[in-house]
Amino acid sequence: MEPLHDALRHHGDVEATAGLVDLAVNVYDEARPAWLDESLRGSLDDVGRYPDATGAQQALAIRHGRDPDEVLPTAGAAEAFGLLARLRPWRHPVVVHPQFTEPDVALTQAGHPPDHVLLRAEDGFALDPRHVPDDADLVVVGNPTNPTGVLHPAAAIRALARPGRLVVVDEAFIDFVPGEQESLAARDSEKAPPGLVIVRSLTKLWSIPGVRAGYVLAAPDVARDLRAGQAPWSVSTTASAAMQATATGQAREEQERRAARTTTARQVLVDGLTARGIETVPSRAPFVLARVGDGVHARLRATGWAVRRADTFPGLGPDWVRISVRAPAVTQRLLDALG
Repeated sequence: MEPLHDALRHHGDVEATAGLVDLAVNVYDEARPAWLDESLRGSLDDVGRYPDATGAQQALAIRHGRDPDEVLPTAGAAEAFGLLARLRPWRHPVVVHPQFTEPDVALTQAGHPPDHVLLRAEDGFALDPRHVPDDADLVVVGNPTNPTGVLHPAAAIRALARPGRLVVVDEAFIDFVPGEQESLAARDSEKAPPGLVIVRSLTKLWSIPGVRAGYVLAAPDVARDLRAGQAPWSVSTTASAAMQATATGQAREEQERRAARTTTARQVLVDGLTARGIETVPSRAPFVLARVGDGVHARLRATGWAVRRADTFPGLGPDWVRISVRAPAVTQRLLDALG
């Protein structure tokens, strides 16, 4: 068995080795829009100067209806989790699992190893705020959650708020949800509780994991303190260009098209797994968590298929795998292999 820290650092890109069909990495499988590639290439004209993320900050503020001082561009969501882990001397941090494991790693590296609240398969991995300890001063939850794909009601996340607590919502996959339902990214003074922090990523929907582009939405004082802990020039010129390009109305139209296509393609995968008697978790993300049985992950690899093992996520075992949504033709080939 892997040491806990090594298991928590395991990600889908490790699974997607050469020669295997990649259903382990949750990056959208169509070509990037021409306007995004043009923006990325155009940013090279400015890499002779130190980067300035002010333009990205302003564009993201407009995109979410927030003030610029509530927005912090980051070098991907991973940098955001590191900044949050070092933000305060957390007394009782909690991560709601199964969930993306980088928050655990960041908190442990910062000297604040978190407790876990484990959601249960028999409950549909639903979030019950009552199970989070009242004295938790930091709570991290995904929405929709990786790897379960469960989309928690915004009301359930708002119910986590407490005086003196930060509630960090990992919305890395919310842009795959049509209309970004249940997102808490837009400022709403009547509904947004104090202490709410949203972490977003551009990696998945826009197929740019190598660019390292993400951002944080938070109250001005929290964003300011996070910025103070950020390394100088951590957000590259190219990442800033990606943030600006994907914050436009044109990008929102393309986002909705991609979300709709993902919804349709995901149903093909779910229907095929169900027809083969395989248990799945209802997903709103570009992946499906499936209980295929112990040993199936290895057998799929032996026949040319990379799916994400799920036993490295707290609360799951080796009988679970996470399968990325792909075009129906690719999915059908996987289903044939499973059959």
